[in-house]
Amino acid sequence: MRAISLRDWGGPEVLEEIETDRLNPGATEILVRVHAAGVNPTDWKARSHGGLRLWDDPVILGHDVSGVVEAVGLGVTLFEPGDEVFGMPDFPRQAGAYAEYVVAPARHFVRKPEGIDHVHAAALPMAGLTVWQALTEMVSLRPGQRVLVHAAAGGVGHLAVQIAKELGAYVIGTARQDKHLFVQKLGADEVIDYTQVDFADAVSDVDAVLDTIGGDYSIRSLRTLRRGGTLVSLAAAADAPSADVAMEYGVRCGFMLVEPDYAGLKAIAGLAAAGRLIAEIAAVLPLAEAAEAHIRGETGRTTGKIVLVP
Repeated sequence: MRAISLRDWGGPEVLEEIETDRLNPGATEILVRVHAAGVNPTDWKARSHGGLRLWDDPVILGHDVSGVVEAVGLGVTLFEPGDEVFGMPDFPRQAGAYAEYVVAPARHFVRKPEGIDHVHAAALPMAGLTVWQALTEMVSLRPGQRVLVHAAAGGVGHLAVQIAKELGAYVIGTARQDKHLFVQKLGADEVIDYTQVDFADAVSDVDAVLDTIGGDYSIRSLRTLRRGGTLVSLAAAADAPSADVAMEYGVRCGFMLVEPDYAGLKAIAGLAAAGRLIAEIAAVLPLAEAAEAHIRGETGRTTGKIVLVP
């Protein structure tokens, strides 16, 4: 099968197309023919320095998958060949979504809603599950609470706005002025132009912050939280404020990694099927142009998600 691997850790230029053996599904696994693969910041971060280095040989990036079941392993009862599925298999270990086929545990997938195509389905799993787990588990968000979403037009942020609204929150997003209308259409109650004002001065008394940016955003975000609020750092573990700093503000904070989650993915699929969660597609590129996808993604200026198609 064709796949995108890398010659070494480094810039987008290290990505290259290879031919490699297609694996067969083992017990409780399925073989999925990939119709679309979502591109995420974890992909280019891993490409640049290896990430957590939980890789196979050859290294194949990617975790967001939408496709069709080709074969099932021993004991699989959820799916049969021909079923359309989508999911985020094996994260943070190698899933190998930048390829024509993926083998992974059956329960790392759910059925793709009939009303959305593979491209839009592939844009949902990692970003959608990240938000779902952050808001329902780490924050335990309740209707009427206030949520601040940074980079609200980005790959994670634009889904966060929609999911937070579905959970009954009052949502404040940060975005450049030219993206305000888009973020408002997603359902945001307020949008802050972070290039014109300091969001930490413009926002206060929020119950939760989803920080997808990191750096000084995490520390500055503490000022926006009410006592007892929660800051969820999604950018990098090193950016999460320490427990001592959080204690000074009377808040909770922490870094989280998304995990494969059958129940969470079913919830995401349900929202998508009902038309209440829609992925914005910034670009659809051939698998062979994975390097270009990374170049665009690393600008941090894309609206929504980039998706690769074999």
